[in-house]
Formats: sequence, structure tokens, C-alpha cells
Amino acid sequence: MIEPASMDRVSLQSLIDTVFAPWVRELGLRVTHAQTDEVHLSLPITAHHVHGGGVVCGQTLMSAADTAMVLAVSSQLGGFKPMTTVQLQTSFMRPISGTDTEARIIARVLRMGKSLVFGEIEVQDAYGRLAAHCTTTYALL
Repeated sequence: MIEPASMDRVSLQSLIDTVFAPWVRELGLRVTHAQTDEVHLSLPITAHHVHGGGVVCGQTLMSAADTAMVLAVSSQLGGFKPMTTVQLQTSFMRPISGTDTEARIIARVLRMGKSLVFGEIEVQDAYGRLAAHCTTTYALL
């Protein structure tokens, strides 16, 4: 079992700027809370992420969720280590309006083993209502 460490908000925000692909950085994610096994992000809602139905597209939400979990795992490891998403299961429960100002992403590490990490992510609208729930598995490389 890996012993929990921790990273602060500033260090995790720096990972967004240095580890992730440019298009992920363009999401504008901000780390708003960090602890050893949980990270909260704010996703600003812009027209760039709203589809013709007037709601935030699922691809944007899943990208934000995946990014949040990488940060939560990194926080528990005490720094970024190479990993890959093995599974990301998402249930969309309510749309997030394209007129909302932000979505909130909460990623939690449920169990960290030597090679696999299990987690869950909540995507909330600006009012704190659950919009999507994700379960995920990551392989530590």
C-alpha cells in the first residue's frame, strides 16, 4: 500500500500547466480545494463548451473529471507520476446550462493500490446539484 502524501492547491494548479495537453489547459480549470485524497476544481463555462442544445457537452465534463482524478491521485502520491486511465464510467444525471458560470468537479481517491487506483468524481452545476457521477480506475505506470 502506498502511504498518503499530499500536495497543496498551488502545486496541483502547476501540474495543470505543465503535465496536461494544451487543449486540456484551455478548459481553464482552477483548483479550489485540495487534500490528500480529494481535489475540487472549478470549470468555467464558456460558449466553446456549449453544444447546439444550449448545455455543456459531455466531452467537456468528462475531460474535466478525468483531469480532476489525475490531480487527486497526484495529491495522494505527493507528486505527479505517470498513470493512465483504464476505465471512466460516467452517468449524466442533469444537464448543465450553457448560461451557468461554472461547474464544480470533486474527485476522490477511494482506494490506492500498488498498481491500480479507484476513484469517484462528482460533477455539479453552479448550484451544487449533481449533474454527473463518474467511477474510474487508473493504472500507475
